[in-house]
Amino acid sequence: MRTGLRGRLGAMRSRAGGPTRRPALVVLGGLPALAAVAVLAMCAQGDAPTARSTDGTRPPTDRSRPAHTAPRPPIVPRSAWLDPLTRRAQPPPRYDDEVVAVFIHHTDSPNGYDCADAPRIIRSLYAGQTGARDWDDIGYNFVVDRCGTVYEGRAGGVDRPVTGAHTQGFNHRTTGIAALGTFTAGVPVPRAMTDAIAAVVAWKLGLSDIDPRVTVPLTSSNSRSRYAAGTTVRLPAVAGHDDGYMTSCPGAALSAHLPGIRGEAARLQGRPLTVTPQPPPRARPAPRPTVVPTGADEGRGDGGHA
Repeated sequence: MRTGLRGRLGAMRSRAGGPTRRPALVVLGGLPALAAVAVLAMCAQGDAPTARSTDGTRPPTDRSRPAHTAPRPPIVPRSAWLDPLTRRAQPPPRYDDEVVAVFIHHTDSPNGYDCADAPRIIRSLYAGQTGARDWDDIGYNFVVDRCGTVYEGRAGGVDRPVTGAHTQGFNHRTTGIAALGTFTAGVPVPRAMTDAIAAVVAWKLGLSDIDPRVTVPLTSSNSRSRYAAGTTVRLPAVAGHDDGYMTSCPGAALSAHLPGIRGEAARLQGRPLTVTPQPPPRARPAPRPTVVPTGADEGRGDGGHA
């Protein structure tokens, strides 16, 4: 029986000029049931071996990992600057589906500080925004001091797409990074600060595989921004506060560094020197696009200054 089967299969292969799966199916009727099942399994799987781990199981395939990522930079937690005496009760954080753009700000505060004093200054910013302004939390997702130290800002988790309160009309699907100080025309911007900002940009945009040098579609949620509520516009993936809101923030000096920040962030993501065309993220309407009263949460986020 076996010799006759091999002979018939060999003849079929010779006539076809090579191996083929169809003859195997023709002779299944002459095989015992278990053998037929085994042959069918081999035909379904093909001839290529399946990669397996050392314990014999298939290794998991992560198809969701972005193509261009950057390491997470060191980030000082909120607990380093927010003490129990200053902390105010606040609602749970809100989240978007992902972060596709970053808005750069300056805090419009004095520049001549000692970096060891940065936590006190951030605590003061928090007290002002949650006190006199009655915001629910500090608006910025991150704050960077002139020595390049990155601080966690708004609560919710630095690795999550926390909805901020930093750019009125464009707080959704974005993150806000504030440079601690005032960077109007002629003011030197420390290299350590811009390098740290670029590192945060590379990491956050890498989580959604966004090239920092491209433009992305964003939908305005507030008509007090530069665009009427519900309008979808293309803005830089690394934008200045003034790209979305009528303000002089982040200052002419820091704005002049944005091209360099974009380029450095792209390098950290491992991207080529030239921008590779890529499909943009799909524009999604912001929640409840409307003109919101000044006291409402979506009405906040002017960056703390005009």
